[in-house]
Amino acid sequence: MTMTYYTLGNSGLRVSRLALGTMTFGTELGWGADKDTSRAMFEAYVEAGGNFFDTADLYTSGTAETWLGEFVAERGLRDKAVIATKFTMNMDPGNPNAGGNGRKNIMRAVDASLKRLGTDYIDLYLLHVWDRLTPAEEVLRTLDDLMRAGKVRHIGLSNVPAWYAGRTQAIAELRGYEPISALQLEYSLAERAIEHEFVPFATRYGAGIMVWSPMASGLLSGKYRPTQAGNAGRLDGFRNTTHPSFQKFSDRNWAIVAELEKVAAEAGHSMAQLALNWVATQPGVATVILGATKLAQLQDNLASLDFSIPAELRQRLDTVSRAPAPFPHSYFGPEIQVRVTGGVVTGDKPSGYASPVIIEGEAVSIRSN
Repeated sequence: MTMTYYTLGNSGLRVSRLALGTMTFGTELGWGADKDTSRAMFEAYVEAGGNFFDTADLYTSGTAETWLGEFVAERGLRDKAVIATKFTMNMDPGNPNAGGNGRKNIMRAVDASLKRLGTDYIDLYLLHVWDRLTPAEEVLRTLDDLMRAGKVRHIGLSNVPAWYAGRTQAIAELRGYEPISALQLEYSLAERAIEHEFVPFATRYGAGIMVWSPMASGLLSGKYRPTQAGNAGRLDGFRNTTHPSFQKFSDRNWAIVAELEKVAAEAGHSMAQLALNWVATQPGVATVILGATKLAQLQDNLASLDFSIPAELRQRLDTVSRAPAPFPHSYFGPEIQVRVTGGVVTGDKPSGYASPVIIEGEAVSIRSN
C-alpha cells in the first residue's frame, strides 16, 4: 500500500491515516501479543510507511510503552516516529494522586512515560479520560507548561464530554495556551454517537479525531455470531463484563454485522477492511488506530485504504448502522431547519469554496547538467 500523511487537526504535525495501537503489546491482561509478535507487527507497519504510534501508561502495566520505545530505538526511528501516549489511569492502588488529571499526577506520569519510552519528548500527550474533578484550567496550564519545557510537542483529549472539549479549546484560545490538536474517541459502524457533537467540534475547531476501536472490539471482523459456541476472541470473555466498551452484543449490532458481511462479499474485500475504510473516510477523522494481536490481522488491516467503497454499498452500511438522533439533535435536521430558512436553500459555503491542499508530484532537481 501507499501510505499518505495529513496534518493532525490545526497543527503542522503530519501523521499517517492509519496509526499502530499498542494496547495489545504484552499479555498481562490475559490477551495480546508476545514481544516477538509485537515487534513483527511494528516492523510491518513501519515497512508500510506508517509513522504514528499510539500507547498509554496504563497499557499492559507499562509494557506497551517500554516495548514501543525499544522498537523505535532499534530502528533509529525517533525523528520519524510520531509517538502519542496518555495519562490519567491509576496504577498505584490506595494513592488517589497517582491517577486523575491534576497537576501532581500529570507531572509524575509524563516523567514515567518518558523513561519507559526511552525518549526526552512526547509528540502527542493526551488526557485519557475525564476524571469529573479537575478544572480544565489546571489541566491546560500543566500541559502548556510541559510544552514550554520541551517534554511535549502537541496535546489532546480522549474520552471526555463534548462540552468539556469545547471548554478546553475556548480556554486555550482565551489564555494563549497550546490548543487541543486531537480527540481520541471510539467510533465504528457499531458506535456512531460522536457524529452528533464531536465531529462538528473537530471540523470547526481544529481537533483531528483519532479513532479507537474501529472494529468494535473485533465484532466487525465477522468472527462472532449471536448463537456462537466456544470462545472466538476476547469479546466472548467479556460477555458478562460491566465495562461499557465491551457491551457489543445486541440485535442492532448483529444486523450491522450481517449487512457488513454481505457488502464485503460484493466488494471483494474482508469485513475488517470494509469497516476500517468506512470509518477512516468519515468527516472529522484524522487517523484510525489499528489494534491487532496477530501479524496476519495487521497486514489485512493495512490494506484497508487501498480502495474506495462504491457509493451504493456505502449507503447500505450507513443505513443499517444509523441510529435515531437524540434530542436536541432531532431539531437540527432539515425537518425543523427549513422553518428557520423560510424554505429557501441556504448553506455556509458553496461547493468547491475551499479546495483541499494535497502535495504530490515529482521533486524539482537542483543539479546542473
